[in-house]
Amino acid sequence: MSLLEVRALRKSYGALKVTDDLNLAVEEGELHAIIGPNGAGKSTLIAQLSGQSGSDGGSVRFAGAEMMGQPMHARVRAGMSRSFQITSILPGFTALENVATAVQARAGSSFRFLAPVAEETALNDAAMQALARVGIESRARIRAGRLSHGEKRQLELAIALATEPRLLLLDEPLAGTSGSEAERLIGVMRNLKRQVTLVLIEHDMDAVFALADRISVLVYGRIIATGSPAEIRGDPQVRAAYLGEETARKEG
Repeated sequence: MSLLEVRALRKSYGALKVTDDLNLAVEEGELHAIIGPNGAGKSTLIAQLSGQSGSDGGSVRFAGAEMMGQPMHARVRAGMSRSFQITSILPGFTALENVATAVQARAGSSFRFLAPVAEETALNDAAMQALARVGIESRARIRAGRLSHGEKRQLELAIALATEPRLLLLDEPLAGTSGSEAERLIGVMRNLKRQVTLVLIEHDMDAVFALADRISVLVYGRIIATGSPAEIRGDPQVRAAYLGEETARKEG
């Protein structure tokens, strides 16, 4: 049984089918990338899997349990967490406080002002461990709004990791990063793939093919191919639908 099994997942906005009887299986321990042209439905799929967006039909089974109809916080408690295409941090709080709040939420505590949170050693220790996993523990006491863009992406990963996920959904983590920031984040994801199952949406094809164990190609709301990076590179249907277009854009 796959860790994540998606069957006949559907989402429409009027006449527009964004996910169209979509099927996907993600195995425990893999980094599974989902690629496709703009407008293919990738971010909508992540929103449906995480519970941020509802679905019109289908099944999302995680670790054998049906997630359809479950709200986002219930899916987080079950072990599914996500990062966002646009960073979603609290800029006035320190990096440590941002992560400590996620630790507190995972523990089932009610939200409180952060002054007492800062005094709780257990919360701070767990938050520091999450920051260390993404390589920014030295920035723990810096207000999140003062971090570089790449560091904010790392902080968002730490916040997601603080919920102790079995499955982490990453929506374009390299978006807007510089070359050095992207390289650092790729290193973080390479380390994380040994610790947690990852589903990655990313437009940087060099990063995708360097990191992924398997790749699924999403076009017009449907998965048209799934395979190893080598299999996807050599698939004529994929090249015609997407990779050929990407190569032409780079060469242009």
